Amino acid sequence: MLKVEPGPAHALYGVSETRAIEVSAQASLAPHTLMQRAGLAVAQLALALAPHARHIWVACGPGNNGGDGMLAALHLHQWGKRVTLTWLGEVASAPNDTIHAYQQVCAAGLKPSLEPPDAVDLCVDALLGIGRQTREPTGRMAQWMHVVNTCGSAVLSVDVPSGLDANTGVCTPLHVRASHTLSLLTLKPGLFTEHGREASGTIWLDTLGIDCDAQRHPAPTARLISAPVPHSRSHDSHKGSYGDVAVVGGAAGTTGAALLAGSAALYAGAGRVFVCMLDPHYTPAGGLQTELMLRSIDALNVASMSVVCGCGGGRDIAAHLSMLFDTSAQLVIDADAINEIAVSPALQSLLLARTAAGSPTVLTPHPLEAARLLGTTTADVQAHRLAAARSLSERFHCTVVLKGSGTIIVSPGQTTAINATGNARLATAGTGDVLAGIVGARLACGMDAFRAACSAVYQHGQLADEWPANLTLTASHLAHQVTSVG
Repeated sequence: MLKVEPGPAHALYGVSETRAIEVSAQASLAPHTLMQRAGLAVAQLALALAPHARHIWVACGPGNNGGDGMLAALHLHQWGKRVTLTWLGEVASAPNDTIHAYQQVCAAGLKPSLEPPDAVDLCVDALLGIGRQTREPTGRMAQWMHVVNTCGSAVLSVDVPSGLDANTGVCTPLHVRASHTLSLLTLKPGLFTEHGREASGTIWLDTLGIDCDAQRHPAPTARLISAPVPHSRSHDSHKGSYGDVAVVGGAAGTTGAALLAGSAALYAGAGRVFVCMLDPHYTPAGGLQTELMLRSIDALNVASMSVVCGCGGGRDIAAHLSMLFDTSAQLVIDADAINEIAVSPALQSLLLARTAAGSPTVLTPHPLEAARLLGTTTADVQAHRLAAARSLSERFHCTVVLKGSGTIIVSPGQTTAINATGNARLATAGTGDVLAGIVGARLACGMDAFRAACSAVYQHGQLADEWPANLTLTASHLAHQVTSVG
């Protein structure tokens, strides 16, 4: 059993892939083996999380998730715990594995109750599993889920919190809010994006003794981003070794966005950073990062640079996008530049021509910007985050960073990546500009687009996770904490 934390590149499997792995594993095992292992794993984690719990409620649904819960209840009962087991199923309609689990608990004298207990020290949520959960729970299921959420004790969910879609991370309005989630056999992508991170609490994995990578199973749906490797610069390097970044943005009233992106690129290790302000009347104020070099865009040879465009650019950025698409060596497209692409078929064609030529390009939309590019709604993007990011990558043939809780990175020919770092402290103005600047610096230092995006997103979130609790996170402070990595 493993506590899942940011760092390793864990494989993530969707529901259909997990089902295929399960069927393959069962073919070589004795009947009921996987459920027996799952029940034991749940019980062991429950005991580890609440060793002094006197009364444990195991709430079981009608399917195999409920069967896992029943066997967990059986172990806890045999280990001397007071267990209340509730079950929403019926023997006549239950799956075979669950019927077998039901027979075992009854033989041990653990008779299922029809009502949840008044007070418990730990609740085990085994109500719903990984099947698609798009309908709002009703009846007794809804009542029990409400009691789980209001019981006042820690909650351990089995596989996924009940009400969470294991593929998309979308929750029904009524869903279990877990303190811990034990994902069985595989990790599911929905645990790490959209509502999944909030609903799941601390995530654990037990593979039930099945090595998915060692057998001929389906390829992973996605992978968690691995931690970037700290970089040591060689003694004979110089500023030219780490590339030039040009930030094009900063229209009247929004010059700070360009400065944030430039500062982030500087601290991320770019050799030189130029800021091309689109506000013709911009005058540097006191406190400007002195290493940032202000230039007119016409004075730069962007054909040899990593260009970050759009940060605070407003409508003024539109006049420069054709040239940037055509000539820049590497390109990060953010914010207002994305909005201009969304309303211009001509720019979309130019972007496609750029990416068809193999020029490294990274799009960094937030959900509303992604919706504009796809001609849909923000709600639809959030309901299908992995699909939306893949659609954008396929449409424009480039690397896409779909920002949000559990940022998603998609690039042609690469396994989709999901980020497990970051928190709500990043929900403040300017942090997206910082991210764009980091990506630009990674490209300038020689990383390919996918690796640059993954590295930047991971560190951006990691900084927020490590931020001192008593210090307000602002974008400018965040930019100054960025470091170069390999």
